[in-house]
Amino acid sequence: MPAIVGVVQVVSVGSSGVFHIGDVYKISPASTTKTFAGAGSFNTGRNLSLYNNQSATNTYDGDGVDQPVAFNV
Repeated sequence: MPAIVGVVQVVSVGSSGVFHIGDVYKISPASTTKTFAGAGSFNTGRNLSLYNNQSATNTYDGDGVDQPVAFNV
């Protein structure tokens, strides 16, 4: 069904976001990211006590592509 749209102001669209007005068959956003986290990261809860005396996170990544997004839509 056709849509009648008035004035639209787009301030920003995120890297994996989609801005859509009107009819559509398929919307398939795709993005990748890599996260490095050391010891004690991503902990949630109350009254956490973490003791990481000598913690180091290896962020070296020798390969160029880990998981391609091409042909994935």
